[in-house]
Amino acid sequence: MNTYPNFDFQPTHQLTENRARVGLLSTPHGVIETPAFIFCATRAVMKGLSPTDMQAAHTQIILSNTYHLMLSPGSERIAKAGGLHQFMAWDGPMFTDSGGFQIFSLGHGSVAAEIKGNRSGNHPQSLVKMTEKGAEFRSYLDGSKHILTPEKSMQVQRDLGADLIVVLDECTPFHVDKAYTERSMHLSHRWAVRSYEEFKLHNNGKQALYGIIQGGVYPDLRKISADFVNSQDFFAHAIGGSLGASKQQMYEVVDMTMQILNPKRPVHLLGIGGISDIFQGVEYGIDTFDCVHPTRLARHGGALLRPSLQPEPHTKREHINLKNSRYQEDWSPIDPECNCHTCKTYSRAYLHYLLRAHEMLALSAISLHNVTVMNRLMADIRQGIKQQNLAQVKKYWLDR
Repeated sequence: MNTYPNFDFQPTHQLTENRARVGLLSTPHGVIETPAFIFCATRAVMKGLSPTDMQAAHTQIILSNTYHLMLSPGSERIAKAGGLHQFMAWDGPMFTDSGGFQIFSLGHGSVAAEIKGNRSGNHPQSLVKMTEKGAEFRSYLDGSKHILTPEKSMQVQRDLGADLIVVLDECTPFHVDKAYTERSMHLSHRWAVRSYEEFKLHNNGKQALYGIIQGGVYPDLRKISADFVNSQDFFAHAIGGSLGASKQQMYEVVDMTMQILNPKRPVHLLGIGGISDIFQGVEYGIDTFDCVHPTRLARHGGALLRPSLQPEPHTKREHINLKNSRYQEDWSPIDPECNCHTCKTYSRAYLHYLLRAHEMLALSAISLHNVTVMNRLMADIRQGIKQQNLAQVKKYWLDR
């Protein structure tokens, strides 16, 4: 019996020199052409942008956050509205995470980046207790206690109604040792089995479940975890957990993991969104990515821009900061090659002024540009794979 009758993944093009591929990921709310970027509408909203804006920028899929939405407004209320699609008026495919990432990143008293490898952060700890049953934590809204179990995570994601959902796992932070990482990995595997059993009990064909590969930076643990998810009846896989202390270590972890995973299933890389990182992931065979980076960057005045268009010589940065005074009389658009409404309408000088004046239009205008850039990037990558010239596309996007 097919557990996922309304879902399908079909690779259509493959590069000869590496594992980069184009595929069609079919869901009840539409077909996603991969590789694709999933934008984070964390609290069921894209900050500063409407669903119409996202569609106009050729967005294929967005993600919302189980942890935040279970606390406010509550998954039951969203279910009464008809699920996230009706609640936020988005008619395309949707993805929700399990809620575990936020619980454990905040639980270790740190920002989300700490999980991926950055040790900095000063958030108060919210994780009260973790047991075999699940994770008990305090709400960041009012301090009330909650417990998230694999069964609860599946129930909340069922209420939210996203097409693509994820098993509950413990997200091990960067600073723990191998023994802890191994114990955590096996706990995550047991939670994954419980997540699947709960999913299967209520499966109505409208959702597909992702298994998560843990194991930190340790190749032997990553192999054990990859073998585990391969053996389970998941629709797709997601690579999670700590990815190392440097980009090179992250690339090694992802590359090694991808060599083991079932190539017939789509693979998602959790929380990675830098342009150079996306190219590297695509070459390893990653099909989808998600990250808050494009819109969070916009909220701080950062506009995505290829290095060759940067004003500073020799830079390899992937954005400019429009708050800088150098832009106060720069009458050019952010990117003369970009066809978004922002670049066709506003100058860098005007956006600089809006940022300095704390005007909300700055947020929406720069966010729209960054979303458009990411979608254009992914379209170029797909075309490069189809035409067997991804190396030239990479050079265009990354070289000075």
